[in-house]
Amino acid sequence: MNIKILGTGCAKCTKLEELAKKAVAELGVDANVEKVKDLDRIMDYGVMITPGLVIDEQVKATGKIPSVDQIKAWIREEN
Repeated sequence: MNIKILGTGCAKCTKLEELAKKAVAELGVDANVEKVKDLDRIMDYGVMITPGLVIDEQVKATGKIPSVDQIKAWIREEN
């Protein structure tokens, strides 16, 4: 499973990365969490407001920080 955090490094992007890693750890799934800072790559996903969360190439959230429980639910859907 691949999880991408889309953002240029703002506080919200960092927080989303922490929550995504926490969700992965709590579920015990094998996932690669990658931070994507390149604006062209971010825009390739159609994300105009960061942070963005992408799980297995599916955009799950943009412009907000979802809860750990919500992230875990999305991981379960894709797993």
